[in-house]
Amino acid sequence: MLDKVLNIFRIPDLRRRVLFTLGMLAVYRIGGHIPTPGVDTAALARLFDQSAGSFLGFMDLFSGRNLRNLTVFALGIMPYITSSIILQLLTVVYEPLAKMQKEGELGRRKITQYTRYLTVMLSLVQSFGVAITLEKSGMVLQPGWQFVVMTMLTLTTGSAFIMWLGEQITERGIGNGMSLLIFAGIVVGLPAAVHSLVQKVQTSAWGGMTLIAIVLLLALMIAVVAFVVFVERSERRIPVQSAKRMVGRRMMGGVSSFLPLKVNSGGVMPVIFASSILSLPALALSGLANNTFFRPVLDALKWGEPLYTFLYALGIIFFAYFYISIVFNPNDVADNMRRSGSFIPGIRPGQRTADHVNDILTRITLVGALYLIVISIIPEWMIAGIKLNHLFLVGRYFEWLPVWVTNGLNLNFYFGGTSLLIVVGVAMDTVQQVEAQLLMRHYEGFTPRSGRIKGRGWRN
Repeated sequence: MLDKVLNIFRIPDLRRRVLFTLGMLAVYRIGGHIPTPGVDTAALARLFDQSAGSFLGFMDLFSGRNLRNLTVFALGIMPYITSSIILQLLTVVYEPLAKMQKEGELGRRKITQYTRYLTVMLSLVQSFGVAITLEKSGMVLQPGWQFVVMTMLTLTTGSAFIMWLGEQITERGIGNGMSLLIFAGIVVGLPAAVHSLVQKVQTSAWGGMTLIAIVLLLALMIAVVAFVVFVERSERRIPVQSAKRMVGRRMMGGVSSFLPLKVNSGGVMPVIFASSILSLPALALSGLANNTFFRPVLDALKWGEPLYTFLYALGIIFFAYFYISIVFNPNDVADNMRRSGSFIPGIRPGQRTADHVNDILTRITLVGALYLIVISIIPEWMIAGIKLNHLFLVGRYFEWLPVWVTNGLNLNFYFGGTSLLIVVGVAMDTVQQVEAQLLMRHYEGFTPRSGRIKGRGWRN
């Protein structure tokens, strides 16, 4: 295994890409230690400590703990993700953008440019909301319009710089730039998560059953990781038969193959998209938290509340289907099969083939969406609790539930389903991309399924 890892550094181009990616991630972490001027960081840290297991902690997860310290990267990657969602939705309902997307590389560059502009605009709005909220909360050393302008410029510049870092990693690094930035922000919380568990054992936070509970939680986390890896590698294989035909004097074709459809084709993107959309109301209405009309709405949309969980699950299902509709077109697959003389046994080529592939894709996408919901929500219920006692009209019937059920176990966010899903999913995607680079240069891959391709870096 060590020799396989060393093969990465034996290939000049791949070594350069890996080192460039590590350098960009190091820059991202350095920026996470530069505070925004004029903020009382100690008071802000106390606020986040008091809000453990809440929406603020969830937002801090995606910002790589930059929001807790209000660094120049406090807005994190969320403005860019939100802008990408808005542009992708507009390509479905706005015909000029749809045509632009079909123009190939030139159209994609234009849409990327629009995404950048929208990211800056959203960053300005969000940074203005952050500055006003900090002033009203008394966490600003010298309030005034100067602080508001400085905060807007600082946070917007930081968000634009993060966007640039992600694009550079995608183009000049090993790919998945935005996902790797989120991955780096989550992994940074691992030492704090381990320290939190050690403290709970030392203080017997859960009584005499503390040690047993910690062991069960670790076993559950390992089981969740194994389950995530199993599902992410699962695929539905549709048998494909190529027709025999004469090419010159040789008979060609007649080979059996398959069309692989992943159970979770969207990866972690539906979860990230759903989280981003649900974060918008809280950010937009944060200055109206004391308003008699908006306060109940904000309370109902807090992380862990039944309404939030319901909308979160619906959002995951919607974006799972939305994402697969963008990246996979059954009609194109059917046309390509017909042109190459291939067919699915028992299915007529053309529209019948497209309908057959679409039916299978619809079923497995639903399975993948349900899997994402289970992985994301159930562990997070253990963190923030199942607040069934807050349900409208019927909440009083759940008052008998224990406190650890309704309020959760208050664990570190690293053990949440969303963070585990992102970490495992991004790690698997990154390994596959590096492995593809190795196989392309005739080196041996990491996994047994990659095969053993003999080349300069292969040894008996």
